[in-house]
Amino acid sequence: MMGVEVLNRKDFASATQIKWCRGCGDFNVLKTMQAVLVKTGRTRENSVFISGIGCSSRFPYYLDTYGFHTIHGRAPAIATGVKAVNPDLDVWVITGDGDALSIGGNHFVHAIRRNQDIKILLFNNAVYGLTKGQFSPTSSQGAVSKSSPLGSPDHALRPLALAASADATFIARTSDNDPAHMTMVFEAAANHQGTAVVEILQNCVIFNDQVHEPYNGVNNRDEQLLYLKNNEPLLFGKDQSNALVSDGFGFKVAKANNACRLVHDPAEENAAYTFALASLSYPEFPVPVGIFRQIQRPTFDHVLTKQQSIAIQKNGPGDLKALLQKNSYQRLI
Repeated sequence: MMGVEVLNRKDFASATQIKWCRGCGDFNVLKTMQAVLVKTGRTRENSVFISGIGCSSRFPYYLDTYGFHTIHGRAPAIATGVKAVNPDLDVWVITGDGDALSIGGNHFVHAIRRNQDIKILLFNNAVYGLTKGQFSPTSSQGAVSKSSPLGSPDHALRPLALAASADATFIARTSDNDPAHMTMVFEAAANHQGTAVVEILQNCVIFNDQVHEPYNGVNNRDEQLLYLKNNEPLLFGKDQSNALVSDGFGFKVAKANNACRLVHDPAEENAAYTFALASLSYPEFPVPVGIFRQIQRPTFDHVLTKQQSIAIQKNGPGDLKALLQKNSYQRLI
């Protein structure tokens, strides 16, 4: 069409020098996101990236879009406000496991339950990288770090299980070393109406190198990852010889040829299924990747706009200046 600017990936790249460590998984995520913005028809003027504090939170500087580098843990709250007053914008939150799940845990949960139409990308490297290697909420119990030389005493938090408990309408997991899979997940998140939570298995080459290698490494993923596919059985292993089957309120592993096969349905309304999937962890179980849940319900900005319309119909558009002057006069007397 004449007059429509045709963009490519480099059009979304800013001129700012990228300051991540050589080999950091964030580079792949950035390039994939730039390509997805082009593929899904997003524009620089209508795209906003909001981040908290951490290595991943430098993301907005490296995109030629609108961006906001906010304070620790508060990115979801600010993104909620941006989307509420600018509903036509595409709003993305960039956060890490420490930023989102420690100081930002409260904001993370409430953004999800409100179902604001924002997309949360949670980079999970199970360590505080920016502050040089302390254990994070997703570090495994016993993990040795600068702040836990005898091993972390904490039980690890599972980000997607937390999202499921808050009844998120879109939940997914992908990894920084699989651009094709990342592209599929990011596209689905971009097109979802409501809060989309995407966990990215991300590698910190300096302070927690190969933390996901046992199940996500190139030589291990065929055996240890469970690729979730819509309306297909929960099979895994290089030859698809293993299956997840029901076991009470959870799962157990069985041979595929003997199993009563479960079929993956991301449209399942009951969040208990998603919670059970999101609670699986290596080495007892395969690690699920893909889209866990994708359902629809009214978004926060839609509900808010409807309430505003009702209030305006009932009381008129209002006059802020008159309201402020009225309150000032009342205080004086």
